This record gives sequence, structure tokens and C-alpha cells, in this order.
Amino acid sequence: MSSPVLAQLDYCASRFIAKRRSTREVMVGNIGIGGHHPIRVQSMTTTNTQDVDATVKQTLALAEAGCEIVRITAPNKKAAEALGEISKKLRAAKCEVPLVADIHFLPSAAMEAAKHVEKVRINPGNYADKKKFAVQEYSDSAYEEELERLHEAFSPIVLRCKELGRAMRIGTNHGSLSDRIMNRYGDSPLGMVESALEFIRIAESHDYQDICLSLKASNPKVMIEAYRLAVARMKQEGMDYPLHLGVTEAGDGEDARVKSAIGIGTLLNDGLGDTIRVSLTEDPIYEVPVARDLAHKAMTLWNAQADSQLGEPLKDSIDPFDFRRRETRTIELGPDCSIGGESLPAVIVKTAHPVGETAAIIQDVCIVQTKFKDSKIEGLQVEIQTAVDLEPFRGLHEALHSVVKAFVLELGVGIDLSELEAYEWPDGLAGIILLQSVSREDSFYAQSLLQFCRGKGFNLALDCSAEALREEIGPRLQAMGSANLILSTAGCSKRPQADTRQSNDHSIAACGGSAHPLGQYRALAEATRDTIADAPIWIRNTTGNTLAPKNYYADRLLEASVISGGLLCDGIGDLISVETEPMLDKATALAYNILQGAKARISKTEFVACPSCGRTLFDLQSVTQKIRARTDHLKGVTIAIMGCIVNGPGEMADADFGYVGGAPGKINLYVGKECVKYNVASAEALDRLIDLIKEHGKWVEPS
Repeated sequence: MSSPVLAQLDYCASRFIAKRRSTREVMVGNIGIGGHHPIRVQSMTTTNTQDVDATVKQTLALAEAGCEIVRITAPNKKAAEALGEISKKLRAAKCEVPLVADIHFLPSAAMEAAKHVEKVRINPGNYADKKKFAVQEYSDSAYEEELERLHEAFSPIVLRCKELGRAMRIGTNHGSLSDRIMNRYGDSPLGMVESALEFIRIAESHDYQDICLSLKASNPKVMIEAYRLAVARMKQEGMDYPLHLGVTEAGDGEDARVKSAIGIGTLLNDGLGDTIRVSLTEDPIYEVPVARDLAHKAMTLWNAQADSQLGEPLKDSIDPFDFRRRETRTIELGPDCSIGGESLPAVIVKTAHPVGETAAIIQDVCIVQTKFKDSKIEGLQVEIQTAVDLEPFRGLHEALHSVVKAFVLELGVGIDLSELEAYEWPDGLAGIILLQSVSREDSFYAQSLLQFCRGKGFNLALDCSAEALREEIGPRLQAMGSANLILSTAGCSKRPQADTRQSNDHSIAACGGSAHPLGQYRALAEATRDTIADAPIWIRNTTGNTLAPKNYYADRLLEASVISGGLLCDGIGDLISVETEPMLDKATALAYNILQGAKARISKTEFVACPSCGRTLFDLQSVTQKIRARTDHLKGVTIAIMGCIVNGPGEMADADFGYVGGAPGKINLYVGKECVKYNVASAEALDRLIDLIKEHGKWVEPS
């Protein structure tokens, strides 16, 4: 929980316009980070560093794929020495990609690695600091003594990097905070930040400032809060170091891409971030295109909004350093389904079929219901363009009323109030939601529509800009109350023409053809405070609020994850729909994955899996798939799969159970942060893990 003092800190120019944070330039070999440079894409080799040829081959493949900086682990002095040969072979092959040595426990390895690479990564929690998870109260004098010891231990590598012209990344991990930090600040974003600042201050005492900063966690909420707080604290101390962004231990497949997009994309939309890595438990070459897509979207957004006028700052009631869900009233959609209030965010799916194709819609919904037995969609969204389209709705509703809890009728421009009133609505429609996009000029129509919905017992979803709600629509509806009103702001901003006008209203700042969607929704949430404070907010992912619509799934996945995930991590959002994906099963899966990635709604097993490196003691990719195949039906259970314990059991802070490489061919099993079984033979480890889950009452047989 953040303090009132922290809540008052600024971490970005505006949460409503994406203004890039200004930082110093840090050169990593021939690649510049921060300053005026574009966002740089990084990855990490997974080979044994002492296998020089394999590491060179993988580095070349990463560079060919577009990776601009490559990190290689140096767990000991022998591996650090191998970096020299790796660098020579790469340069001989005309590959100038800068190399980063990943250092954790051994200062001697760091001192050797600095001779051969362009950058050294130091983890403050592991580098010459104590991490035995001891509970101890540090007096101020004892704490100062520890800092003096750190100064003595850390100074040699600082001076070596300064002498050789090497850059440094001070990379804090949520799971590897030292005992000293844990006992003073707790296992918190504040602890992560203070741990990094201690090392930065030591470096600055030697007039060394070629530093990049990272604060990674497997939980996107923790990671987002830590980076925001780091920037705010650096501003207090006059620091302007660039940021390396990443969600660590994100896992594999769609889940990992969603989780990474939520964490990295949210911060990029805040204007934060200068270099990024998407960590996947896959071949590292697959990390590069995801990172490049996220970087491209952010640079497009920043460049388009570079000249947008900030105007008078909008007030912002959200504490960006402490997650609190926005309070709303509850709207009942049926006997066992509600939205807002204490209810988990609902999933609405938009059918791509015309409403008249009743059979096709029924078939699609049945397929979705078969695939998602424990995560049924709460609502089906169908588009009504003319009064003629209303008639097939009657049969559709009767066919699906027991499967779908709410019907959302998206009203087109051809529907007016008289047509709605003349239609003979079938019985049992308490869960119907009428969705209509309205502008400031439509305020009277919005009032009439709300009155109509009240009379019929319907709910109304209005899609409007924050400006329209604040100035015209909200005041007109305020006296009527919001008992059945839902708000969104997805289709309200039309794409501007080439002569885009500038506006001082942050909520409608133009962005290369679409407004800044996170900023729009944040502004909408603020506008409700002055008018309809307790109305639930529906996060709609549409072609109207996407930054760069493309006709392939990966782009839709990243776009929806950034918009929806970023808002959910801000505490905004009571309904979610991915309307850019025409396949109902894919749209449903993506919506639930986003909710799970943002820790807003758990619908399946959560896997925390590291991306592998030269320290890994087993084949992470195949083992992760085997564990997933046996356990992915355990809703609400979190399993950590770690190649080694380099980042400490604290990296599994959110995990119920851990499967961790302890030695070659041996696995250590954890319950929470406690290791309960040591050196289990790898052939037996998965069965023993399942035994542990059963012992703790969290096992159910797969259906």
C-alpha cells in the first residue's frame, strides 16, 4: 500500500497523452539507449556460455531476427572468460550487436566480464548482499554499516566499467530482494526501487552515470507499480536514467505474450521505457518479433502525440502506486450474473454474423460453451442496423437465453427511439443491454434512451468521450441516476482527417488516426466522478481504438492486452470485449487470458516460468509443457517452473507450488517460498509435484 506522500509523486508528463519521458543517452557499444533513440529490442541466449560456438550461433540468429542487444549469462569466472572468445567470433563474423554479461552472485565474474562485453547487468539483491530470508530489525546505524559494506563491494565493478567505457544495467528482481531491504521495506515495489537507488548512488559517488535501470516481476501489477515509483523517486533525486522494461518469468504461448504486453505496453503508453525484452519460455528468437511489435506501436503513439498540447492538467484520482479497483454500483444481468460492484469483470463476445443468421450464431456460442466450461461468456453482442434486424433477435434470444446471461444489442445509425418503442419485445429480457455510441450533440437522445430502457427494464451502455460526458451527457443524465447505466469510450472518437486539429482536452488527443485509448478511458473514469460516479465501465477493444489494425491475430492480441490489461491494472473495468477478433472462441480465450494476466479474474492454472538461460538445469520448454499438460485444469492454482534459483524463491512470491532445478538431473519442490523436497530425480519430479498439490487439498481430477 502506498503512502499519501507517494501518491502525490509524478511519474509521467500525462496519463492522458503519451508523452515520452526524457532521459540521458547511454551508449551500449554502438547502440544508444534513451535520449532521442528509438526503443531498443533485447533478448538473451539460452545456451551454456562455455559452449562458445553454440552461443555465437544463437547470438547471430537473434541479431538476424532484429535483436539489437543480446544478454549472455556469466554464472562464474570461467563463463565470464568465455565471453571474450564469443565476442571475438561475433566481430569476426561482422556482427556488431552489443553484448551484456548477466551477473548475479560473483563480483569476480563481473570484473572479468567487463573486459569483454559492452554492458554488465548487476542484480542488487544478489551482488555482495545477504539473502537468507532472515527476520531482523536493522537500526539506522546498522543499516548504514550495511550500505558502507555495499559501497566497498560494488565500487570495483563501477570503476572497472568507467575505466573501460562499459555501460551497466542495475536490474532489480521482485524475487531477489536482500534481507536488509525486505526487513525495512517489505517484499514490495518500494523495496525494489530503494534497492536499485542504493546502487545508483554508489555509482554516482564515482561520477559514473552510464546506467540503465530495470525493476522486473512476474506479476504485471507489481512490475508496473515498481517502474512508476522508480521514475517518481528518480525525479526527486534529479536522476534521468533510461529504463529497460520486462515481465520476468512470463511463461510461454499466448499467456506469456498477454502478460508481457500488459506490463510493458502499459508503461510504454505512460511514455516510459527505452529498451525492452519479452521473456518467453520458448526459443529466444520468438521473443524478438513480439518486442518489435510493442516497440513499433509505442514509437508510433509517441511520435503522433509529440506535438499534442497538454493544456491544463486533468485531475487524476487513481493512485498509480497502489492498486485499488474503481468502486461502482452493481447491475444485475440475471439470477446468477451481475456486473460492477464486487463482481468479477464480465466477458462480452461480439458475434461476426448478422443477427439474422441465428443458426450460425447458436453454433458458435455452443462451441465456445464447450471449450470454456468453467469460464462461460456473460454476454453476446449482436449488431442491429435497422428495425428489420430486430425481428430475428426474438428467436435468437429464445434459443440462447439459458446459455448466455446478457444480450447486448449494438444499435446502428438506422435505429431511432420510435422504432425501439414500436417493437414488441419478448418476455424475460432483464439481461438485455442496449449499446449506442453518442456524441455531445446526442445528449437529449441519450436521456430519452435511458428513460426508454428504464421503462422496459433494460440496461443501457453509452459509448461516449470523456468530454461529451463531462460537458453535456453526464449533467443531463445525472438527475436520472445510474441504476442501469454502463459507460465506454471506444467508438466515440472518429478517425481525424489529415489536417488533425490540436486539442487541449487530453481525452481526445489525436494519435495517427485514433486517440490514445488508455488515456481516453482514464479520462472517462475521471469524468464519471463529476457526473455519474458509480457507473460500471466497459472496456471495448474495437477497430476504432486500435493503434494499427492488421489482419492477423498476434496484433489483435497485443493491442487488446495493452488496452484492457493496462486499464484493469489501474482498477478500471467491469466488462471486457475483444471485438477485433471475429472468431468467438478466440475472442473468449483472449478476454479470459487478459483478465488472468492482469490478476482481475482467474479462470485456469497460472504458470510462472522463466525463459531459460545458460544457468538452466533442465529443458524448460519440454518440462513446462509436460507440467501444463498434467495440471492446466487446476483453476486458481499457481505453479512456478524455474530452471534454477538464481532469482531466489521470492521470485515465486505468487506461486502455490514450485518446480526448481537444484542440480543436474535433480529437482527441488517448493510450497510457497519453502523448499519441502530436495534433489528429487527429474524422472519422478512431476509425479511428486502432483502428490504435493494433492496433500495441500488443491488437486481435482480432470473432467
